[in-house]
Amino acid sequence: MKSLSIKKQVDNYLPLLSDKQQVLVLEMIKTMLNVDADEKRVTLKQYNTELNEAVARVKKGKSVDHKKALIELSK
Repeated sequence: MKSLSIKKQVDNYLPLLSDKQQVLVLEMIKTMLNVDADEKRVTLKQYNTELNEAVARVKKGKSVDHKKALIELSK
């Protein structure tokens, strides 16, 4: 589909939604675009550092299995 065609369809459908539904659509769009004024993206270097640290913790046995994690999250 062409961009203009999509825009026209969105413009036609959006008014048919309730206010709550319109807010949800907007939040989904923001999420897809990763638009959040308070959110700062990490650099590739920081991402790789955090990933390597996590792998090292797992190798040292400093991790929680899935079942225990679910129990902790449910508290």
